[in-house]
Amino acid sequence: MPAQEPSGLSGGHDERSAALTRLAADNAGLRDKLTRRHLIDLATGILVAQLQASPAEAAEHLGRLAEATGVSTEDLAADIVNGVAGTIAVAPPTGGEDALLEARRIRRVVTAAEANEAVNEAAATLLEGGLRPLGVQSLWLWRRMESDCLRLAGHAGVSATDAARWQWIPPGAPAPFASVLTEGSPLWLASGPPMDVVLPGPGPEAARALLPLRLQGATVGLALAVWPGPADLDENLRRALTDLIDVAARVLNATEAETSLSPPLDDLVDALAHPAVTVRRGPDASALSVEHLNEPASEALGGTYQAVGQPLEAALPRHHADLAPLIRRACEASSLQRAARVPVEHREGAPAPLLDVRVLPVGDERAVVLWHTGSDLRTAATRAVSHLQGVAPFEDDLTAGTSRWSEQAYGVLGVDPQSRPIPLSKLLVRVHPEDRDDLTELLSTLTGRHKGAVAVVRVIREDGGLRHVRIAAEPLLDKGVLTGLTGVYQDVSAGFHAEVALTATFDQLTAVQAQAALRHRLALQLQQAIVPEMPALRRLPGLQATARYRPAVQEYRVGGDWYDVLPLPSGKVLVAVGDIAGHGIDSATGMVALRNALRGLAFTGNTPGRLMQWLNEVTLHTQGHPTATAVCALYDPGDRTLRWASAGHLPPLLLRDGTAQLIEPPHDILLGALPSFAYQDTITQLKPGDTLLLYTDGLIERRHDGLDQGLETLRRAAEELSSCEVEEQADRLLGQATGDTDDDTSLIAIRVV
Repeated sequence: MPAQEPSGLSGGHDERSAALTRLAADNAGLRDKLTRRHLIDLATGILVAQLQASPAEAAEHLGRLAEATGVSTEDLAADIVNGVAGTIAVAPPTGGEDALLEARRIRRVVTAAEANEAVNEAAATLLEGGLRPLGVQSLWLWRRMESDCLRLAGHAGVSATDAARWQWIPPGAPAPFASVLTEGSPLWLASGPPMDVVLPGPGPEAARALLPLRLQGATVGLALAVWPGPADLDENLRRALTDLIDVAARVLNATEAETSLSPPLDDLVDALAHPAVTVRRGPDASALSVEHLNEPASEALGGTYQAVGQPLEAALPRHHADLAPLIRRACEASSLQRAARVPVEHREGAPAPLLDVRVLPVGDERAVVLWHTGSDLRTAATRAVSHLQGVAPFEDDLTAGTSRWSEQAYGVLGVDPQSRPIPLSKLLVRVHPEDRDDLTELLSTLTGRHKGAVAVVRVIREDGGLRHVRIAAEPLLDKGVLTGLTGVYQDVSAGFHAEVALTATFDQLTAVQAQAALRHRLALQLQQAIVPEMPALRRLPGLQATARYRPAVQEYRVGGDWYDVLPLPSGKVLVAVGDIAGHGIDSATGMVALRNALRGLAFTGNTPGRLMQWLNEVTLHTQGHPTATAVCALYDPGDRTLRWASAGHLPPLLLRDGTAQLIEPPHDILLGALPSFAYQDTITQLKPGDTLLLYTDGLIERRHDGLDQGLETLRRAAEELSSCEVEEQADRLLGQATGDTDDDTSLIAIRVV
């Protein structure tokens, strides 16, 4: 038998769906009303100037004209605005009365869209007023930049996440964009793009229309209309869509100085996982009204989507007195305002308070109020963990009288892993007598005042040992009722022991630090000698080349990375990168030996494989017996071939026609591993415009990810920067490198010219 839904649950869901439907209808009606009002205001302003009349007299005159001509006020306003602008929004209709009415409707929508001051507002007007009746679900508008990149200038019916994903489109990718830009003709896709092409929209089968936005004979941007599924894009629909979209080119031109690409505020608020409410101040700065709230906020406030448009004191009567001053201060000071809880005092049976409240100003008239709910276990734990690192989480259920520990908690508190977890309230007997008052105060703050707290106590372990343990905890509340505690334990004994040791050996430590600083300066000097700064851009035979080096993050961890770009007497160019294992002076000296040896060997004119074989023997006879990975390549500008060999190094990355591909090297061993090892040569044919990247592992390695994932991230990043100049490409790749191992990094980028 299928499980039945609990009584009342289905009804609540239906009520919420109905409330959402009503809210959507109200928003659409309000937007249409505002658009019409804006259009009439523009026409009234024109009449004020032409008739030298007051605004009231001009508005009255507009009404009389509409009545005398039998045309609606909105249609007449559109005609007046079009007349002043000197534009014709749509072609004159050739059909009967229905065609005339439809043409007037389209002209009114187009005029209203052009009257908007922002591209997003114009896109929303076009979508809601003209494209929705055609079945269109969303509208995208991109501005064409000087580099032929497309930059998202406005959108409607699009989520904030999708807008961020398609904010920039490089030249030629995807192919349909390049086709429309080049040919200047619309592209109609009744059942979606080809299988190998990804375009914005709900799915691959959705119909799409990609249209050029032309102004004075030039394509200034692109528009994309998306349907929810396949659609019949017949001739009448295409004509109507083209008439509506033509105005977008003029809107882009009028707002060319606009630089903000931020999605609508409501979209950002809806994308948040925690409760958020948008509030607007009235003209007198004292009246506050709810403008928008996301679904988590509606659930936290009891499903009050009807709060939209209401005064703040009516929508949130229990919280208004504390929220209003925060909102006013945020708007007046243009700064973030915070409160631990609202209301400050909580009475039994009252609605749950808002925890960790933050008020962010949005201009002078609007603010966003964000908070957490006490029943959000993950949020409460995150707040506690935010103070600490390397900790052991726990959670006490006060209703059931049980506790849950992470695996690390048993080790921190010295409890047998087979034992049951001990609730925080019963841990008192294991705490050193001198610290029990601190734990009692912590419990009192959590359970009595319902506030988070932190304490450090000495815990006596079962084996008799003593540990200093920091406890950070938060109360878990359900509609104001305390249901549990969550937090973390952290063993900070090492810190206390270190403090004692440092105090006892201060003089010795000072001497050690001075010696370490001296070694560090020496290592840096060696490193700078082997990795000199390369000019920003070098022009070599048939190549543009640039290189970057980033030292290790941690002090006293000078690395063993090196690079070299060297023109040879033969006309070829040596390109190499390498990485000595380890850090410090030994690595730096080994680095010097290998780089200088390779430079000298390269003048023999031998192949990279032979050079690597000799370099392997040099490594085996270098003091300290280092090991290293390396790539050695010789570029011949005559036939644009790259002959290269690899000693266990990461694969080079070739970027061609906007697509990045890793060139897998032969599986040859690293330098210094075996004597008399023969390295293989690989020949790669390059083309003009190709970019080749050679790099060390500091660019991609992450502590908790596999090497393949780091390489794939680098490949995607290189593709996104394919249109950049080689110098900018190197800077941005190094700037957004995903490596987090604190290792040093070398990067060479060469482009074939």
